[in-house]
Amino acid sequence: MTHLECARCAHRYPPGQILNLCECGSTLFARYDLRRVATKIEPKTLLSRPRDLWRYKEVLPVGNESSIMSLGEGFTPLLRARRLGDKLGLPNLYLKDESQNPTGSFKARGMAVAVSKAHELGIRKLAVPSAGNAGGAMAAYAAKAGMDAAVFMPEGTPLANRLECALHGAKVTLVPGSITDCGRVMRETLAGGDWFDLSTLREPYRVEGKKTMAYEVYEQLGGRLPDAMIYPTGGGTGLIGMWKAFDEMQEIGWIRDRRPRMFAIQAHGCAPIVRAYAGGKECGEEWKNPQTVASGLRVPAGIGDFLILRGIRKSRGAALAVSDADMLTAVREIAETEGLITSPEGGATLAGLKKLLFDGFLGGHESIVLFLTATGYKYMEALERLV
Repeated sequence: MTHLECARCAHRYPPGQILNLCECGSTLFARYDLRRVATKIEPKTLLSRPRDLWRYKEVLPVGNESSIMSLGEGFTPLLRARRLGDKLGLPNLYLKDESQNPTGSFKARGMAVAVSKAHELGIRKLAVPSAGNAGGAMAAYAAKAGMDAAVFMPEGTPLANRLECALHGAKVTLVPGSITDCGRVMRETLAGGDWFDLSTLREPYRVEGKKTMAYEVYEQLGGRLPDAMIYPTGGGTGLIGMWKAFDEMQEIGWIRDRRPRMFAIQAHGCAPIVRAYAGGKECGEEWKNPQTVASGLRVPAGIGDFLILRGIRKSRGAALAVSDADMLTAVREIAETEGLITSPEGGATLAGLKKLLFDGFLGGHESIVLFLTATGYKYMEALERLV
């Protein structure tokens, strides 16, 4: 890692500073000496490394290995969905099963890197607003590191997520409203203290953990990228991170300029990215009264919306919304055909895929990856209606 760089204005900061956002108010990205990285790693040299996300340590921001707080996150299965693919006429359909991460979701990736970097920087108190899985992951890694943790959650957050945070020793505060309201209350409550804000894209390092999904898919497909990636999008850190990873992979010589088409899936009851995409806007507007059974998609506004929209458009992808009923039906279909019980957010990717096929955005010849971002076992209240 060489420096931090603003994703909007490109202002640079030294790597050892404790920072949240650029002075312009935008997200900061970690940057690396990629010429040097290219001499250190290539796909064949990774074969002997541990099967976790730290196998990509040269493009991760933690310099001191003693600061790494790992619970075995990353290198989750990329499964060929043969029965589901046969039903849809898609011989090259894959499921990236992120439920295999510690704490049961892809949020473990971002929090493993962010908490490890915070530990390296000497931070000892962490806070985050969360609709569920991010809070649980932060609490787990904070416990591993011996750090204080505070999680602010909407009152309607599933019991499993609330218990997960509390059992790891985090202080849980329930807030009326959405995750946006939680962030506001958190910053008001903790103002003046020495708490570090780990909110989505309000610090530079969670996105670094999420980007490793792209490196893994490349490896797991034998040194190539798929034609399309379908991703459930709330704050969008994973989509943004994977687009960043493609830039890095191209610069170190692993890929050329071809990228997967990126499709962002949201819920009918909370679709600010879909609305901005359809309206040709660079940024989204806050979604009033967000409503969806998929708590991870109940994000009415995101600081990184311009980065999500940029990646979608550059890749010739799209943003679309699906109904709660369709995503829950898709959860059942994935379970019945492929044996995986995924979250409503994971079901949203299959519901979105069906719309993309119907509308002609995708056909039968492409290789397609659906991201199943969390286990369905944390969503029993939502899934109970399916039986």
